[in-house]
Amino acid sequence: MGKRTSLYNKHLAQNAKMVDFGGWEMPLHYGSQINEHHQVRRTAGVFDVSHMIIIDLTGQRVRDFLRYLLANDVGRLKNTGKALYSCMLNEQGGVIDDLIVYFQQETQFRMIVNAATRDKDIAWITRHAKTFSVQVDERDDLAMLAVQGPQAREKVEPLLPDNLQAAAMALAPFYAVWNNEDIFVARTGYTGEEGFEIILPNEKAPDLWDRLLAVEVAPIGLGARDTLRLEAGMNLYGADMDENCSPLESGLSWTVAFKPEDREFIGRSALQAQREKHQVMVGLILQEKAVLRAHQMVSVEGGGVGHITSGTFSPTLGVSIAFARLPPGKYEQVMVTIRNKQLPAKVVKPPFVRHGKACIDL
Repeated sequence: MGKRTSLYNKHLAQNAKMVDFGGWEMPLHYGSQINEHHQVRRTAGVFDVSHMIIIDLTGQRVRDFLRYLLANDVGRLKNTGKALYSCMLNEQGGVIDDLIVYFQQETQFRMIVNAATRDKDIAWITRHAKTFSVQVDERDDLAMLAVQGPQAREKVEPLLPDNLQAAAMALAPFYAVWNNEDIFVARTGYTGEEGFEIILPNEKAPDLWDRLLAVEVAPIGLGARDTLRLEAGMNLYGADMDENCSPLESGLSWTVAFKPEDREFIGRSALQAQREKHQVMVGLILQEKAVLRAHQMVSVEGGGVGHITSGTFSPTLGVSIAFARLPPGKYEQVMVTIRNKQLPAKVVKPPFVRHGKACIDL
């Protein structure tokens, strides 16, 4: 039996199809993945993401530690609540995990990492934290709900504590606020829509879940979460990047801060050696009727070969879309092998969809 979040019984009450995900029993869908996808694009939905790992980092040198640990530079975080997306790399430049880190105060940062990589993440973080005398605390007493969609703001505001409502509604993207009841509200998400991620004590999560459902915020499972994030051009760890490929090969060059040049971070030397020539990550739109899937072979002009890392049918666009890792070069069209047939696909720059609207020409 896998681990269960504090909302497990709520999922069963909504007739969720439960599956194993990173060692957790999580809802795949509540009846229709397609309907759940459209719910988030058109109104609002709530995801139980309590399987994500919340880590609090404290110490006088915590900022120095994170500037060494992460490829992106937390030196950019000047304002309380500001967040940063980054990869955490090994010495070879491979991605151990991707994560979000929040600046709470000069001696405390909060980090959210993936459930499937929990053990190696915590071991890696703890190992390097010792050098900087930083304390690493996993907050398994907390749950996390993500409310996403164009109506998320109006649905969430009345449900927050009075001392958080105004501050939360005024948040810019990638900022967070919190109170002394340990309720933490962030303008982050994994769908490309307006929304919030709310961290709160496990015992308070079921009540918030019920109140969200009472105002017609529908429960959304992992299936729709995957199609939403791919439309939004967001990578999935273990599919679009892992320890065998770097951020430069994963369409995440923008998350690597090479400046200032005197900042040493784990994996920097390996990335610098790759900067001139590396595989490229692109978006694909299939130009015939079929479905793009992970691991399908992609042929490029000149005889090179790559592969799809993530692929799906886009409910919003009505076409098949994918991420693909290709040999170095610039491409406008490629051929994808599907059931022993070569089908043409247009190369585009993700995202495919943001705020319910297409970002590319079909």
